[in-house]
Amino acid sequence: MKVDVDPELCEHQAVCIGIAPSVFDFGEDGALKVLQVEPPESLRDAVEDAAAACPLGAITVRE
Repeated sequence: MKVDVDPELCEHQAVCIGIAPSVFDFGEDGALKVLQVEPPESLRDAVEDAAAACPLGAITVRE
């Protein structure tokens, strides 16, 4: 599984950080940062929930 965030769509609402804080966080520049581009399978549910909860659909989860 690979995780991508579209910086043009992201409005920094931090919903994903609340759901999967070990995968998403804000960088020093204030932009959303993917901490684990290829998170372990054990985080799949959290990552998919974060993607589904993103109000702007900025998160993509691929195989």
